Amino acid sequence: MDQHRLARKHLDRRLTPLRLSEALARPPRGWVRAIRDALGMTTRQLAKRIGISQSGVVGLEKGEVQGSVSLVTLQQAAEALNCTLVYALVPNTSLEEMVRDRAQQVATDQLARIPHTIRLEDQGLAPSELAAQHERLVQELLKGAPRRLWDEP
Repeated sequence: MDQHRLARKHLDRRLTPLRLSEALARPPRGWVRAIRDALGMTTRQLAKRIGISQSGVVGLEKGEVQGSVSLVTLQQAAEALNCTLVYALVPNTSLEEMVRDRAQQVATDQLARIPHTIRLEDQGLAPSELAAQHERLVQELLKGAPRRLWDEP
């Protein structure tokens, strides 16, 4: 098994529980606000713990909901709330599936040019031959360096 595939399998194993977890969905008013409210802490109290103004905390909470807060700011808020900031990119499908889907798309795009050329030469490919060629190309693409898959045509 090549290094890239092994890395994908390892990450897939680690990320699968996160992908399946509804618990990771951000609360409507954000994690900072949810934790602060659950602790019974005011914006003034959190501001003092972080070392910013009360309006800074309000801006932080709004920024989290809008997706514009920085990781550094979230880290500071997490520490002030005695929490651990967890940051992850969680793929919507397995990484292995993403690579295979991309290889299939690249193969489809490459083979789409062949029938036109063959028609110009008055030759034909049976659908079964085209499907077999497609699968061979997918397998060839999967054996190569995965970075080739992500170049746009």
